[in-house]
Amino acid sequence: MGPWPKQGYRESMSGRVQVLIREGCHLCTDALGVVADVCDDVGEPFQVVDVDSDPSLRERFSDEVPVVLVDGEVVGFWRISPEAVRDALTG
Repeated sequence: MGPWPKQGYRESMSGRVQVLIREGCHLCTDALGVVADVCDDVGEPFQVVDVDSDPSLRERFSDEVPVVLVDGEVVGFWRISPEAVRDALTG
C-alpha cells in the first residue's frame, strides 16, 4: 500500500468513509492525516483504497486523487478540509 500507517486502515470499498489514494502522492499523505484525525475524534473507521487498483476508480477519480468519500459521496479532493469531513460524518 505504501508508507502510510497500517493501523485503522483497510483496503476495500465498504464502510462510511473511503480515502482514494495512489503511491507517491504527497497530498494523499496529507489527506490520510486529516481523515485519521477526524475519524478518530468521531469514532468512525475508514478505509484506504488505491485508485490504481481498480480500472473504474482510476477512470473516474485519477485526476482528483486524493479523494475522500463519505457514504459514497465525494466530500473533498486534492486538499482535504477537516471541516468538510466532520460535517459529512456528523451533519
